[in-house]
Amino acid sequence: MRILVTGGQGQLGSSLQRALAAHDVVALGHADLDVANSRSVDDAVARYEPSLVIHAAALTDTGRCEREPAVARAINGIGAENIAKACRRVGARLIAISTNEVFDGEKTSPYLESDATGPLNAYAISKLDGEWLAAAACPDTLVVRVAWLYGSGGNNFVEKVKVAAASGRPLSFVTNEVATPTSTEDLAVAFGQLIERKAPAGIYHLTNAGEASRYDWAVEILRLAGLADVTIEPVTAAELAARGYEGPRKPAYSVLANTRAAALGARLRPWREALAAYIENARIATDV
Repeated sequence: MRILVTGGQGQLGSSLQRALAAHDVVALGHADLDVANSRSVDDAVARYEPSLVIHAAALTDTGRCEREPAVARAINGIGAENIAKACRRVGARLIAISTNEVFDGEKTSPYLESDATGPLNAYAISKLDGEWLAAAACPDTLVVRVAWLYGSGGNNFVEKVKVAAASGRPLSFVTNEVATPTSTEDLAVAFGQLIERKAPAGIYHLTNAGEASRYDWAVEILRLAGLADVTIEPVTAAELAARGYEGPRKPAYSVLANTRAAALGARLRPWREALAAYIENARIATDV
């Protein structure tokens, strides 16, 4: 099967290339494909004639999305629609990546695929627009919501925590922003399972198992990296704001329940196990 991956040079795109190596994978980065430009999208899809498109390209800089909501919608919303329309024209299936942030965070138990959405920031609004527009333009669309991704070769939260720890300064992370850290390697394998099982169109939630606050995640990163002696302070989002931190509003609780994917046999391991494997692999790569 020929699979076209947008955002193919990012963390998830790179993991998808490895996990789907048995297929004919074409991975396009931003330099190759401008998803906000319908002609660029049409030309790429017509050139490669994929049977499946995994749309991982996105503007994920939430601060920029807040400052430039029109740009966020052009890339995350209209971009998804452009991809979906091109898929429909060539008869390709579409897997469109979305986010846990489409929810308002008011629940205290994991969000089901059927739960009502309520995005709190410009990034989340643009991603929810992308969900709706993609599904409307291409009926054979799987919307896959993910959360807190990290993978090799990226400037992700794990690497940022390790760099911050090396500075020797005390660290602060919030306790009231809870979701699930998710390995792109594990996620890419689960995508392969959905493809093999010919998962029907609709919304899916895919993350590693369990839940954590940003503080919990940072503590575990430091422990696994041998940096447990670094001073780390638990704070609330309100306390950070009072100190002058200005960032987009985030849902307090946005853990995703993986019900539909699990019913098809696609289950991801606990997040702590996945994180330990990532840090060990990074250590081995550094030693080589």
